[in-house]
Amino acid sequence: MSLEILSLTNLPEDLQHQIRNLDKDIKLTMVPGWFDGEIRDTWPTFTVNRYLSPMSYGQATKEERDKLLNDAEVILVGFPFPLDLRARSPKLRWVHQRPAGASNMLRGDLWESDIIVTSSRGYAHNLPIAEYTIATMLHFAKGLHLPEQERKAKQLNARGYNVTQLSGKTLCVLGAGGIGTEVGRLASALGMRVLGIRRNASEHIDGFDSVASQDQFKSILSESDYLAICCQWTEETEKLINDDALEVIKDNSVIINIARGEIIDEDALVRALAKNKIKGAALDVYVGEFERPPDSRLWDDNRVLITPHISAASDINTHRGNELFLKNLRRYIANETLENIIDWNRGY
Repeated sequence: MSLEILSLTNLPEDLQHQIRNLDKDIKLTMVPGWFDGEIRDTWPTFTVNRYLSPMSYGQATKEERDKLLNDAEVILVGFPFPLDLRARSPKLRWVHQRPAGASNMLRGDLWESDIIVTSSRGYAHNLPIAEYTIATMLHFAKGLHLPEQERKAKQLNARGYNVTQLSGKTLCVLGAGGIGTEVGRLASALGMRVLGIRRNASEHIDGFDSVASQDQFKSILSESDYLAICCQWTEETEKLINDDALEVIKDNSVIINIARGEIIDEDALVRALAKNKIKGAALDVYVGEFERPPDSRLWDDNRVLITPHISAASDINTHRGNELFLKNLRRYIANETLENIIDWNRGY
């Protein structure tokens, strides 16, 4: 009996070849873009405009797409994806989503279902995201948010710059996983003291001075000049950066969020900025980013750098999610446990 694999996302030709040659019973069907019309009808307009090509409205008929889902045992998805994959795929056993963030799946009917879902956690664009984090830290350390104000005012003001160096400063990495580990490695190379936070304290990680559990988070915040948020968004981490956390964080610190907007209580962030408690924030994500523009209180503040979830962008493809899928496919065929299965209770 053939193993029907359906890919809703683009896969390189060489990977397609490797998948098909892995086992003679594998049937791989490529349908990237075929479900775009359905996605337009079910996802917020803001998400559609951001992620779908303006001219892409899907392919084939609804009946033909239903037939593909009906036969599929394994499905690969990107973001966004059809929200009713479970309901329309009676033979479905495993879904692999190319993004690293498990919270991407919250909208669909796969969340908390009996289907095995794996993510690319730890295999995503770790280095580009780490470079983005360092770049935003330098943005504030060197006062690079000020030149645009000077340009508009047609007045240079050297005394307005409070320039600092990164070397010797302390960085707290909240979520010392794949991305966080790479952030710590680059920061350490610049001479920073790097303190990591994980769900549970772990063994030594190269580049980190220490790695502590989450119950020590506030103590570490009190020592931190920079906070890089690299953790998953879960019930446990939602609004983790709140008034209490912002009260204990070191004065004149900088917060960088490359994870999910919901990890920060944005009202608390606005209050911290109003009190000049922190120097600034770099937000590649924000609350409701798939539905609306950023909160104007943050967007209008020149101490807040907001980018449209582009920290992973690069001219070089470093995403290894395809590598993970191939590794897991071998395990699936051998009836072995897959890597990176999303734990619905844990949230990633």
